[in-house]
Amino acid sequence: MKKIYLSLLLAASLYTVQAQNTAFISTPQERLKHADELFKRYEFVEAVEHYKKLVRGEKTDSYVALQLAESYYHLFNTVESAKWYAKAVELNPNQDAEVFYKYAQMLKASGRYDSSNKIMKKFADLKPEDSRAIDFMQDPDYIPALRSQEALFTFEDSRMNNSQFSDFGGVLTTDNILYFASARDESKKKYGWNDQPFLNVYAATYIADEEKFKDIKPVDELNTKHHDGPTTITADGQTMFFATESFRGGKYEKDKKNRLKKGKVSVYRAKYNGKKWTDIEPLPFNSPDYMVSNPAVTPDGKTLYFASDMPGTVGDMDIWRVDLNEDGTYGTPENMGTIVNTEGRESFPFISEDGKLIFASNAHKGFGGLDLYMFDLTDPNAKVRNIGDPINTAKDDFHLSYYPEKGIGFLSTNRVGRDDIYKVRPVCVTEMVITVKDQKTGAILKDAQVAILDYDKNIIETRFTDDYGIVRYDTDCNKVFALQVEAEGYESKDVELQKWGNGKYPIDVELRPIEMLIKDDIKIILGDIYFEFDKYNITQQGAFELNKLVQILQRNPTMKIKIESHTDNKGSDAYNLKLSQQRATSTMQYVISKGISPARLEARGYGESQPAVDCGEDCTPEQDAINRRSEFIITQK
Repeated sequence: MKKIYLSLLLAASLYTVQAQNTAFISTPQERLKHADELFKRYEFVEAVEHYKKLVRGEKTDSYVALQLAESYYHLFNTVESAKWYAKAVELNPNQDAEVFYKYAQMLKASGRYDSSNKIMKKFADLKPEDSRAIDFMQDPDYIPALRSQEALFTFEDSRMNNSQFSDFGGVLTTDNILYFASARDESKKKYGWNDQPFLNVYAATYIADEEKFKDIKPVDELNTKHHDGPTTITADGQTMFFATESFRGGKYEKDKKNRLKKGKVSVYRAKYNGKKWTDIEPLPFNSPDYMVSNPAVTPDGKTLYFASDMPGTVGDMDIWRVDLNEDGTYGTPENMGTIVNTEGRESFPFISEDGKLIFASNAHKGFGGLDLYMFDLTDPNAKVRNIGDPINTAKDDFHLSYYPEKGIGFLSTNRVGRDDIYKVRPVCVTEMVITVKDQKTGAILKDAQVAILDYDKNIIETRFTDDYGIVRYDTDCNKVFALQVEAEGYESKDVELQKWGNGKYPIDVELRPIEMLIKDDIKIILGDIYFEFDKYNITQQGAFELNKLVQILQRNPTMKIKIESHTDNKGSDAYNLKLSQQRATSTMQYVISKGISPARLEARGYGESQPAVDCGEDCTPEQDAINRRSEFIITQK
């Protein structure tokens, strides 16, 4: 975000001013005064040139070094900014805590993570109660973990960027029109912050089959001589919300001393009449006292998210939301709270079709600069997740729109030194949302154990359900998985899962109360206890079933059980009798290993002498499977 929109996030005020004559500058004091005036007007490019002329080697004033550092910080020149922050701290170690924070961010954005950590520790010493400090101290060496995250997206050049000026904030409509903000109109006045033209709203037609854009042109009815864009559009294509300046409505503050007209970034609404955008009006909660920017409407058109530093903001800039009522009025803006927002800067929200809030932050754990994060609005226990590599880098990666049904998104980043738009594609992920309930009552089961298994029935990971009875797993698409679900007082359950593609898939698992496995007070009915061919050791699947028996015995301390093992009629009678006894004994030993007294158990193998299906020598494979069984007989209640 080096080129344009960092200014809108940081400054929260825009201006117009006439060019200055610098012929009057004859002393260092006059040059410093002029440089400070440029800095106050956010004309950092020119301010840098004057501050640099005041550098005197080792005799450089700490104030000049800091002003250079701050100017380069606003221009996102990470190397120069870090260099001058280092000089400012060397000349005056008693800098404000925020100076150390910005210094650390510039080091991190330059890829100097060890040096950044040292400076962040100094920041944490100065502001130990700051959430950024707390978060850092809990896990200062988080970068390797971020790098090891599985990638969520891949990216490629959109082939629509201007080679010189900024393009960012791409959003795609239902009919494949991409709206974005761009500084490519060289006929517009240049912005003193970064010496680029003011922003316009542009539109381009996306040809999905050819994966290219055509008819790139400005949306003239939206654009003014100041900054306009980015935008967001409702799913029906009839309503747009877009960022612009309060100059549009003739609202600004006159600063006669610095010869400035100061405005605020605001959000306006427009309606589409079939040919162009009309009926343009400001949102009622715009204000001359704070900024409202970067709007993002939800797919259902009922809520607008935006960035603002309005009263109630946690840090420099927060994510807010407001209800869009059916009668065209607006609710009361609500802050998204401290899970999403920090003492730093959060902005550029986007809401995907599957209920994900995607936003940029410079204070959550990231690679440097602004990183992109994801927050699941449908999950009451959701946490902020860094989207990870390759979408996030040490530079500013600050806007991502994503359309699951179209399988495409658009990333805005300054990783090559200017703001550009890239196409992104999702790495195919199946999101399983597993809800565990009581089969008898329908009640949700908290703290149920849900293990996910691969095709070969190896346990990959085990998680526990939350207060809503829910566990979530993200897996590769089009692969076979299974679940093993257990809960205290309930029959464990195997769940075979089908292959799924990209998206979210709800899975309801109902567990029977364990007492329902007791049949007529005579038998305990378990699933098949499988053994490998010609072996009698307990398998993972067998252990899963036998744990149900252990639960019943634990809940019924006076109950005694006889374990009976049976085989099919393949092999000799003597061999089958021996094998069945070994399997019955192994079964009993497993139950004993779980804390059940041997005095409550009896094991007996019957070989092939008591078939469940008396099929003689002509048994089918299905009949053999029925005859190979374990039975659990209650001998005492």
